Amino acid sequence: MNNCWHEQNPGSSSRSLSRRELLAQSAFGIGAFALAHLLQQQGALANPVAKPGENLPMNLLARAPHYVPRARAMISLFMHGGPSHVDLLDPKEELSSKTGMEYGGEVVYSFVNRANKKLFGTPWKFAQHGQSGTPVSELLPHIAGIVDDLCVIRSMHTGHNGHEVSIRFFHGGIAGVTGRPTMGSWITYGLGCESQELPAYMVLSDPGGHPVDGTHNWSSGFMPPTFQGTVLRPQEPRILNLDPPGHLRGLAQQRNLQLLGALNRHHAKQHPGEADLEARIATYELAAAMQTAAKDALDVSKEPAYIHQLYGLDQDATREYGTRCLIARRLIERGVRFVQLFLGGQPWDNHNSIRKTLPEICRRTDQPVAALVKDLKQRGLLDSTIVHWGGEIGRLPVCEGTLDDSSGRDHNGQGFSIWLAGGGIKPGMTFGATDEVGHRAVENVVNPNDYQATILHLLGLDHQRLVYHANGREMRLIDSRPARIVREILTA
Repeated sequence: MNNCWHEQNPGSSSRSLSRRELLAQSAFGIGAFALAHLLQQQGALANPVAKPGENLPMNLLARAPHYVPRARAMISLFMHGGPSHVDLLDPKEELSSKTGMEYGGEVVYSFVNRANKKLFGTPWKFAQHGQSGTPVSELLPHIAGIVDDLCVIRSMHTGHNGHEVSIRFFHGGIAGVTGRPTMGSWITYGLGCESQELPAYMVLSDPGGHPVDGTHNWSSGFMPPTFQGTVLRPQEPRILNLDPPGHLRGLAQQRNLQLLGALNRHHAKQHPGEADLEARIATYELAAAMQTAAKDALDVSKEPAYIHQLYGLDQDATREYGTRCLIARRLIERGVRFVQLFLGGQPWDNHNSIRKTLPEICRRTDQPVAALVKDLKQRGLLDSTIVHWGGEIGRLPVCEGTLDDSSGRDHNGQGFSIWLAGGGIKPGMTFGATDEVGHRAVENVVNPNDYQATILHLLGLDHQRLVYHANGREMRLIDSRPARIVREILTA
């Protein structure tokens, strides 16, 4: 970077200003910049209120929701591939009693070459748990221990059997359409972040790689990059280059960052409305703040031994996912608005040998997931944090392939289960139902738009009033069909 700044005075030749002169004389000097930042942090400089036809501010400062919220943050534990509801959360006695018989209903298969209409009852036992008596499979013993904190929705329906089309429905509001902001982006756009030292929307990725549909899972679409998910690396160091080189640490770094901030603001004023530029400036400022805050948030070694044991960090099978669940709690308690955990590929996509593959993914995730809910509750955070568990589809009640140890289950977007906890969700209940064999949602059907409207409502946002203007029109998360807030699952 040059050590001088050139200015033109009328009637004079160009001369060079030193950095000190520039910062002392400029309206964008360090003092003014720092004061404005502090005043804005403290709310003395309020964000402008969006008028009809205008967007909300393109920053992540916390802003008031539309009405008093039940929750202030959310953790989404997304289970790519489609967990088998009839084997985990939705027991069907009739399905089990008719195993091997031909199913009389119509079935849409994704893999026609392995299609089979023989009904396939679950190989695992269900039992009722908690005061609510909610039935849970033996494959989920730890989640069974927290059923009184959960609302199990058994009537989810996308109407599509494919992974990507249903994933985009859940995340972006319209089935199969890319280029749209995800729900996490809409939430951070609508509410900003309570922390100015950590990203508002954080994604905890898997060592096995990205999930199916890759970066579309956390894209900000037509919104500025400010609102996209910030992806943490799946292993240490989770954020690269967090520490500056030795010769730049301390006062030298502080002075460089102050000068960079002043110059960036000056440049931004000359080029108003450039979303990429504004996002880049915000990213630089956030990166500086994260040097301390992120290290602290991601350092699970500070947690006591009993917390490590609770999340399964002392066991090979649960250590990795348990660490990410623990980090999610640490991020939420530090003001991050939306945290999402993904799994590499789609490990719940049990097309083959479900008797082997389903127990494996359950062992990996069951204890950490239950620990997260318990930990949030014991810290008084569950009341203000929504926890979501579920995938984009379920599985068919008929077997895929032959009915033996190699049997699997094909995709089913017609009826499946998810669960929610905390943040205004009514605990200890089940809602909705599939038919007698678990194929189709038939009672209190909930689609992804209903789910999204309900989540936004709990966070104090009206899904019809949360608008972003792009491409000459008003855009919304729920943009293609009517949606309802599922009030039956909310606390009074």
